[in-house]
Amino acid sequence: MATFPSFFLFLLTVFTFTDAHNITEILSHFPEYTQFNNYLTQTKLADDINSRTTITVLVLNDGALSSLTANHPLSVIKAALSLHVLLDYWDGSKLHDISKGTTVSTTLYQTTGNAAGNIGFVNITDLKGGKVGFGSAVAGSHLDSQYTKSVKQIPYNISVIEIDKAIIAPGILDAPAPGASGVNLTAALEKAGCKTFAGLLVSSGVMKTYQTAADNGLTVFAPNDAAFKDAKLPDLTKLSNAELVALLQFHAVAEYTPMGTLKATKHPISTLATSGAGKYDFSATTAGDAVTLDTGVDSSRVASTVLDSTPLCIFTVDNVLLPTELFGKAPSPAPVPAAPEASPASSPEVSRSPTPAPKAAAAASPTPMFSPPAPPTSSPAGAPVEGPVADSERSTADKNSGDVNAPALLKTILTVSVLAFASVYVS
Repeated sequence: MATFPSFFLFLLTVFTFTDAHNITEILSHFPEYTQFNNYLTQTKLADDINSRTTITVLVLNDGALSSLTANHPLSVIKAALSLHVLLDYWDGSKLHDISKGTTVSTTLYQTTGNAAGNIGFVNITDLKGGKVGFGSAVAGSHLDSQYTKSVKQIPYNISVIEIDKAIIAPGILDAPAPGASGVNLTAALEKAGCKTFAGLLVSSGVMKTYQTAADNGLTVFAPNDAAFKDAKLPDLTKLSNAELVALLQFHAVAEYTPMGTLKATKHPISTLATSGAGKYDFSATTAGDAVTLDTGVDSSRVASTVLDSTPLCIFTVDNVLLPTELFGKAPSPAPVPAAPEASPASSPEVSRSPTPAPKAAAAASPTPMFSPPAPPTSSPAGAPVEGPVADSERSTADKNSGDVNAPALLKTILTVSVLAFASVYVS
């Protein structure tokens, strides 16, 4: 039998696991990982780590990290550190109990849209004798890194373990820095199935705004080609040039906002169109790994990641984002009429009127939603067969027929509700 305290404990457990870990806070207790922690914050990998339910972070102490961070831009450092975040739970005992002695684990880098072939996977091999090796899953790569110690575990949510050397995938340190000079936005959008959107950006001149902003941080939410064929989409040809520019600017944010940061964002998100003349912002809501953008007019799912490379991020979305400043707010749904409640069989009527209505007025008024019951087939001589029963007659009829009055009905409903609520804890 469940009791209220046990049910309350269950709810407390549920709420505890909704925000189960914070990698920045965990590493703050270990000074040897100060630089690793700082880079997780700068690259916003910390947001992505915190947004995931099951994760393993392969940390490097400051000495081992220095060989990876020296003479490389932040975008390259982020790519390399993404290889050190495994999308699975690994602790010391699991590492020494690998089936067949070797396995491959997916990393955060695989989710960025930049990983080709097996570059986004890490090979984990039990070397026996208490040693476990790590290396790139790309063919021909060596297991240059080894498991050193366990740092922190919250089973089976997050595990932090130390390795002695950085995992380097072939070519990952040679990637060019992104930005206006490093990425062809038009080509990237067209390749992702967003040709219509890319064409509008070029023809309107907004592509130049995107390219200029990209060096300092840019996130693009690009509608795919199918979104522009949606029958519910307003006629965009009726927009003025200035309105079209505002619409296209509304699809970009002037800062680097990868998926993890997007999931953690609780406040409205400003766009390139935001100015003193209008807010032009939207909100993001998260359900599991799915993110939905709500503009106040419509909503759209973030479908895929085209590019995630500091300071540039490109997502595809299922629908064109429509700002309220151009298209108004979405209409409120009409209230649904309440269904009529069935009256007891013994009750002579559904509703009562305080005074009888004249026949002429009744004929002129609209047909009521609930018609009064038919009069008795046998009426006293001379009594009218239509119209409401007089109050004095109704009172006598109620007493004789056992009609359920309002206080008794309310008491019955309240009693049933309390019993139903209590049954949760009894069952």
